[in-house]
Amino acid sequence: MHIDLPSEKLYYSIGEIAVAFDVNASLIRFWDKEFDILKPKKNAKGNRMFTKEDVKNLQLIYHLVKERGFTLDGAKTYLKDNQKKTLENFEIIHKLETIKAELLKIKNQL
Repeated sequence: MHIDLPSEKLYYSIGEIAVAFDVNASLIRFWDKEFDILKPKKNAKGNRMFTKEDVKNLQLIYHLVKERGFTLDGAKTYLKDNQKKTLENFEIIHKLETIKAELLKIKNQL
């Protein structure tokens, strides 16, 4: 899944995250409570502000839960037992998907 967020920003609001992932903000809040790898900052109003690292971790959670069909407990266990390997594999998959999208764009321009 390709997430379209402005790369120049340091923090993203929960609304921006929800739109980028095409999910409800309540799901993002729920995942924040459930997964220790998410560590958004909270501003003076108490609103969650997600970093780029949080976005990467959300992509990983989304991949495991929504795309691969893991239960929350299964995803937590998987992340705990294989966090480094899982993140490396996910980053490789993400790069390959980006390359594929670029190649398809070039093909369509021919």
